[in-house]
Amino acid sequence: MSSRWEIIETSLEMERVGLTRGSSGNISLRTETGFLVTPSGMPPRTLAPEDVVEMDMAGNPSGPRKPSSEWRFHRDIYAARPEINAIVHGHPPFGIALASHGRGIPAFHYMVAMAGGRDIRCAPYATYGTQELSDHVVTAMDGRFACLLANHGMIAAGKSLERALALAIEVESLAEGYWRALQIGEPIILGEAEMDVVIEKFKSYGANAQSQG
Repeated sequence: MSSRWEIIETSLEMERVGLTRGSSGNISLRTETGFLVTPSGMPPRTLAPEDVVEMDMAGNPSGPRKPSSEWRFHRDIYAARPEINAIVHGHPPFGIALASHGRGIPAFHYMVAMAGGRDIRCAPYATYGTQELSDHVVTAMDGRFACLLANHGMIAAGKSLERALALAIEVESLAEGYWRALQIGEPIILGEAEMDVVIEKFKSYGANAQSQG
């Protein structure tokens, strides 16, 4: 499967599992000279390979379509994180619910470590598509493979689109679990020492071990 078709198939799967609806969200894949990114304002079911936009690291697009308005944080994550080759961004309901309160996801469950750290941060709000938002995202993703975006959505990344999508699904599951736990009260949060143990164990855990690339 070509990279462009892989992006389209991932876009369709994100919609199928409820991470996006309509034309919301975007996906990118690193190339030798920059990255491929989904176009602006096109629902996944309408995409053809030629609609996927190729961009260089200076932010110059090529092709007939405009790139996603969020191309800046895709570029800046790639520039900051050479181990990341794929990024997915969605507006899933439980992630949005937490992000609308500026909440990240603390270590209420050990699987939070799948995102690479002791918690999943929430980047501060900034207008979509701006350099300010991109700067917030790069900071929130430091040492992590996922973050929430205040009053906006969620980002997940990995070595491949398959891993990025799997992590996005896991993060939304964690967001749902945390949201449900909060209906009872503040849940018990695992300590830093325990999360460090789990993070170390995940370095060799199955095919999705992010630290192994």
